Amino acid sequence: MSRRLVIILGPTAVGKTDYSISKALEYGSPVISCDSRQIYKGMTIGTAVPDASQLAAVKHYFIQTVPLTETYTAGDYERDALALVRSLFDQGHETLVMTGGSMFYIDAVCNGLDDLPDGDPAVRERLWARLAEEGVGSLAEELKAKDPETYSSIDVRNSQRVIRALEVLLVSGRPLSSFKTGVRKERDFEIVKVGLTRPREELYSRIDARVLNMMEAGLVEEVRSLLPYRNCQALQTVGYKELFDYLDNKTTLDEAVRLIQRNTRHYAKKQLTWWRRDPSIEWISL
Repeated sequence: MSRRLVIILGPTAVGKTDYSISKALEYGSPVISCDSRQIYKGMTIGTAVPDASQLAAVKHYFIQTVPLTETYTAGDYERDALALVRSLFDQGHETLVMTGGSMFYIDAVCNGLDDLPDGDPAVRERLWARLAEEGVGSLAEELKAKDPETYSSIDVRNSQRVIRALEVLLVSGRPLSSFKTGVRKERDFEIVKVGLTRPREELYSRIDARVLNMMEAGLVEEVRSLLPYRNCQALQTVGYKELFDYLDNKTTLDEAVRLIQRNTRHYAKKQLTWWRRDPSIEWISL
């Protein structure tokens, strides 16, 4: 198969951006971002968006293209990314470079997602309002009672996942688990997955240093500017939640920084655990 999509994946802070740019230049390809947070506008520092020189080195897609007030799902990304990939292949590209650390986005591109019912913005808005008032634990308990199979299969600390499952349940009258077929969708191009890794202590040191660099670059000011949108789905993520607590005087700045570093390390571990189950990934140690 002459058409090939090379997906460069790996834990946060491992070095995917520079590596993917070097490969894109080698193949004469743009970089197709596969990051569920860098895709949102206004979240520049806290999501480690490629800097101006990196963006100038090669064309990037799906970087800060979606308003943070919009809900954008892995299903949306599957549709949009596949349309772009096929368009670029039709333009003459033989090898394309995609990179990111979002497990669900990558899985959607490689294997496809089950066809779920359309969402209901009004229902979703009510659930996000409840999240702000009650916390994710209350919504997770409701999901446990109504759809225990989904409850046991997702990270119930992830408010976005919990809300999506409850939304499907409330809109369709059926649990999310009833829509799962597990059938892999075929793609009309070859997929090659390259995983980047580093020794654990080195990776964790890079994560801690990157958080400090974000703070020096003005992350607190960025988060402060986003306070009016704090309940949006896009901002329910590491680096923003902890600083919202700081701005609410619930914690000190030093403690917020420590929690961002810790939670980012936990996320990196989760990413690696997820991908280690995939025997098709070719791992490269940097």
